[in-house]
Amino acid sequence: MTDHMWAVLRRGGADMSQLGVPDRRTDRSDIDVWDDIAVPKANARRLAWERSVEEAAHQEYLGFRFFTGPLKLDTNQKPHTLQNWRDSLVEAKRSGSRPETLNLIIPGNIGTGKTAAAFALGNEAVLAGVDTLFVKHATYLTWRRPDSAPRNLKAWEVRKMFVTCDLLILDELCGEMDTVATEFARRETIDLIDARISAGRPTAYTTNLRSRRTPDRPGLGVVDVLGERLLSRLEASAHVARITGQDRRKPAKPLDW
Repeated sequence: MTDHMWAVLRRGGADMSQLGVPDRRTDRSDIDVWDDIAVPKANARRLAWERSVEEAAHQEYLGFRFFTGPLKLDTNQKPHTLQNWRDSLVEAKRSGSRPETLNLIIPGNIGTGKTAAAFALGNEAVLAGVDTLFVKHATYLTWRRPDSAPRNLKAWEVRKMFVTCDLLILDELCGEMDTVATEFARRETIDLIDARISAGRPTAYTTNLRSRRTPDRPGLGVVDVLGERLLSRLEASAHVARITGQDRRKPAKPLDW
């Protein structure tokens, strides 16, 4: 070893500034070149979210926000609750911890604005750095069948995509289920939800159904599809944000057919 090399090692390496290369130990002026990949990551996150929205044919919902803009939520859509939960997910991601409230259940009657509220949550989560995807429950079940997914995705790739994202918005949970589809729907739904819970990944669910049958509500409940064990596990780490109000889709005056 030459005296020059020994001197270089003693001072901790070559002086990169003498070679025209910024020294990462002291010069942070080029941090965007060396360390900061936030911009391309943010673009990839936004494009993945927008593609999932486009595949649901819901591009018109990309403008919804909690409190700003022409498509801001109203008080019935619980924007403060959604914002607080979004903030807790951001903090959990930054600290590498499991969110304290893992699931957000957004129930309500048809047309009350559940999907709009869920999209506002997704739009705001993506802006805050949370990798978010949207899919309707029935669509996910369809895509899990052979050769049914878009973009030539395999069934296992569909599962991986929706299991591994930071936040999944599963719209219309257990909607349009009947006794013919129950066995397949139960197996696939349990697999998706159980995998996300086990991995500590948060999920927001919208649904028109109540959790369980009651004497005054004898219709199908979520428990009839998921089973009591999994529904109890989902509810053990969940917050309910019920959306109230009138059906926003009803015409102001009933139509005469």
